[in-house]
Amino acid sequence: MKEFILTLFENAQSPDYKITIEDLSHIAKSIESLDRGEIRVCEKINTTWVTNEWVKKAILLYFKTQKNILIESSSSNYFDKVPTKKWTGLEGVRVVPPAVARYGSFIEKGAILMPSYVNIGAYVGANSMVDTWATVGS
Repeated sequence: MKEFILTLFENAQSPDYKITIEDLSHIAKSIESLDRGEIRVCEKINTTWVTNEWVKKAILLYFKTQKNILIESSSSNYFDKVPTKKWTGLEGVRVVPPAVARYGSFIEKGAILMPSYVNIGAYVGANSMVDTWATVGS
């Protein structure tokens, strides 16, 4: 997936390049992997934090290929390219209104989201609290 995204990102810089169905599929798989916590924008390897540039590029490609849509919730409406997470209660995460977490962020079991914003690409670890009005980026 990494090599495909890196090549696609370079190709997509050309105004003549047309995004294909296969391209969209790889972009979607990358964002799904972020959403499940399988890949991360940054990760600690030994004692050093490493940025995975290819994951950042996958997010940028996602933004490039998505259209703004109306996203309706019980408390508000949004007009955005990235939907918000839909909670079922089975995730093991406490979400206090009006906390918002975008699709493509990973919120690990045991985390608490007070009224806050968690952006695509962010990783919130187990037993962490995102405190009131905080923003967590990738």
